[in-house]
Amino acid sequence: MHEPGSSHQARAPRTLVGLSAFCSLLLAGPAIYLLIRNFTADADPFGLLATDRVQGPLWRTIKLAVLVSVSAGVLGTGLAWLTTRTNLPFPKTFSVLLTLPLVYPTFIGAAALVRTLNPGGLVNDLLGNVGIDRTPTLSGLFGSWLVLTLLTYPYVFLPVAARFSRLSTSIEQTARLLGNSAFRVFFRILMPQALGSIVAGMLLVFLYAISDFGAVAILRYDTLTRAIETNQLANRPVALALSLTLLVLAAVVVIAERLAGRRRVDASTARSSTVTRLDLGRGRIVGIVVAATVVLFAVGAPLAALLDWSVRGLLTRNRTGRRLRVDTEEIVEITGNTLAVSAVAALCAVLIVLPIAILVGRYRTRVGNFGHAVAISTFALPGILIALTGTFFINQSDWTFNTFKNSMAILIFSYTIRFAALAMGTALLAVRAVPDRLRDASQTLGADSRRRFRTVELPLMRPGLLAAGGLVLLSTMKELPISLLLSPFEFETLSTRIFGTFNESFVTEAGLMALTLVAMSFVATWALIIRPMSQSR
Repeated sequence: MHEPGSSHQARAPRTLVGLSAFCSLLLAGPAIYLLIRNFTADADPFGLLATDRVQGPLWRTIKLAVLVSVSAGVLGTGLAWLTTRTNLPFPKTFSVLLTLPLVYPTFIGAAALVRTLNPGGLVNDLLGNVGIDRTPTLSGLFGSWLVLTLLTYPYVFLPVAARFSRLSTSIEQTARLLGNSAFRVFFRILMPQALGSIVAGMLLVFLYAISDFGAVAILRYDTLTRAIETNQLANRPVALALSLTLLVLAAVVVIAERLAGRRRVDASTARSSTVTRLDLGRGRIVGIVVAATVVLFAVGAPLAALLDWSVRGLLTRNRTGRRLRVDTEEIVEITGNTLAVSAVAALCAVLIVLPIAILVGRYRTRVGNFGHAVAISTFALPGILIALTGTFFINQSDWTFNTFKNSMAILIFSYTIRFAALAMGTALLAVRAVPDRLRDASQTLGADSRRRFRTVELPLMRPGLLAAGGLVLLSTMKELPISLLLSPFEFETLSTRIFGTFNESFVTEAGLMALTLVAMSFVATWALIIRPMSQSR
């Protein structure tokens, strides 16, 4: 017999090893294809790397990613400390509200904040009543930094808050009794114990920032992703060189994260049965103002803009008789498209990572370790690169063009590769949750491997696999560059239609569909992130 979560030392089945190797190659396919195209399509990537057409977007991307990751790290860590280790009022409510920026796709958040904070927006109108005539314009580096910080800090806030909530308070209380200030306690005791979670969250934000397309496109900041989209038809050699640069940058970040993870060890502490929260005293008001301000700008401002677009547009339509570019039936159809393609992509992502998860979770093989590394690394492969790979592959020959142009297969495959990493971690946990003793018992009773998997293992793995698929579903609904470049003709998702209508200044239509997408994202975020987080505390 084996304990739950242990791994058999038996040889892995050849079929499982072969299937895992095949799935790993599929996951690595876009990156391999981009590398091949760079060196076989007369692109001269090394020559172009020395030009400003590549170096300019590269340094702008690095500058933005560093600024966003640092500010999101500071903001997320500070908010996590406020909600878990101090006597801030309504900590659970604030914890939920501070998680909600995850429901906004970056291009919707950017568009909404531009309409809210820029001159002529809602905030500008309100400030005009108190004598402030003009607010700073959100665009370029400043706008991209502010928008991405407000929308990505939850990637730091969530793991750090979880870490803080599980730390014992005994050492912290002793330090306070010895006369240490709250400032010294935070930096000398809490920070070292949560450093792993902070760094992991910041690296995730860095990856998010270098791969973002929607916000920088709206805010007109020429990063690598925007430059790739601009050149992918007009100048393919430049687009290929830019794609290689972004691919190498993402790979460097992933390798750095893995090396840092090996060297970094969080202090292991037992959770205290009684948590004593720091009394902020007069600083409590400051804490309330900080948390409420973040909620106001990161959650309230985008929501207010979407509601304002929709309500004003509908009222104007009723007064003037102007027809909307979309009606209820069209919104329902586009919403159905989004849900359908996202559900299929979620199913495919779970199916492609499951063999790798089983191989890693139960056997020790190089193929399994390689597949796991490839699956996790796909999160660093920006959507714009996967979309670029798809467009280059489609246009490679007359046969590929006639076969795959307007093909749903390319779109779903690209979604699957983009978000397989999200399914990998949860699927691996689901595999390891099946006790070895149950498999041993079913084998003793004469059940073959297929029957054992169907009747014993799959029912136990189902909740974890559903959660894995749910994470992919949530992310696919909000994906923009892949949807924008690879969707078949006359097949629209909420993301592509919102982006198009906003660029064409049809803000009412954009607002209505954005509210639909945000509502769907909220339901998924509540079920997959907020509710489990609340139950674990």
